[in-house]
Amino acid sequence: MRLPATFRTSTRVPLLQVTKSAIAMVASWLLASAFLPTEVPIFAAIAAILVVQPSVNQSIGRAIERSIGVIFGVIVAYGIGVAFGQTSWIVLLAVVVAIFLAWALKLTPMTATQVPISAMLVLSIGASTPNYAATRILETVLGAVIGIIVNLAIVPPVLLEPAHQSVVRLANEIAATLDRLATVLTTPQTPAQLDEVLITARLLRPMYDKTIKDLDLGRESLTLNPRQARLRADLEEDAALSRRLLALVNRTLGMTRSLHDHYDGRLITEPTVAAIANQLTRSAHDLRLLVNDTRHGDDGPAPSTSELPALTAPLVVRAPNAEHWILLGSLLEDLRRVRVEILGE
Repeated sequence: MRLPATFRTSTRVPLLQVTKSAIAMVASWLLASAFLPTEVPIFAAIAAILVVQPSVNQSIGRAIERSIGVIFGVIVAYGIGVAFGQTSWIVLLAVVVAIFLAWALKLTPMTATQVPISAMLVLSIGASTPNYAATRILETVLGAVIGIIVNLAIVPPVLLEPAHQSVVRLANEIAATLDRLATVLTTPQTPAQLDEVLITARLLRPMYDKTIKDLDLGRESLTLNPRQARLRADLEEDAALSRRLLALVNRTLGMTRSLHDHYDGRLITEPTVAAIANQLTRSAHDLRLLVNDTRHGDDGPAPSTSELPALTAPLVVRAPNAEHWILLGSLLEDLRRVRVEILGE
């Protein structure tokens, strides 16, 4: 039997985020102890820990979710307590009502979980504690606010570098696929080798999906972040490049599929094949340069190269074999469109 999940992950939460969670928890504990009439301010500490998220925007969202969940739970508990009293079965009734109320209101998972928990605590612990419900709300809001302040004050996190690295990896893999296509055109291939090239090329789509996800996380990390004004330009450059890479993914996959389906051993004898392979290699080279130049910007140092850009010299196309002219024609058209995307035209 395979368990659906384990208690460990492959990566750790950044140490800075853990440190900020600890600072927020200690600060909320001390402030709640000083200003609110409660013996152990555990709810302020819990709220502070949960609110510290990878981005300021996520922290504010988590603070709102938890605060709304507490308020709804307290209202449910107070209403049922006034109507039916404080017996043990009333606690069970309040929890059930809170669960279905959260479902009916389509609350988020965090808010929906908080509603029944708050209702249960108010009716069980708060039955013997005056003003427990109001104190719990204030304590939770205090912990949430402190969590936001700490996350905002101590190096607000941005997730631009992971997004940029995803764009770079995707571009490099597209370039590697173009190089593999050049090898297919110039070296005899077995069916197994052709299958391997096609399967590897198909990995470009999940790589692109991950790139878009990382860009979305980077964009979210800039929302409400004090540093967003000077960092957003870098993110938009990567986002613009990712849109061009999507077209390159489609073109590269199309060329790979065409070669896989219509390949035969006589293809390497065509007089135009060597020129197409050379242009594929140059396109891969140009794409790697594009990624480097996009990161450095117009003022950054451009990498030295002795390669001529793709399709900048006349390409002489001789009449191919009748069985190959459709394949070679489609490769030439895809090459032209690849160059258009690399140049941003």
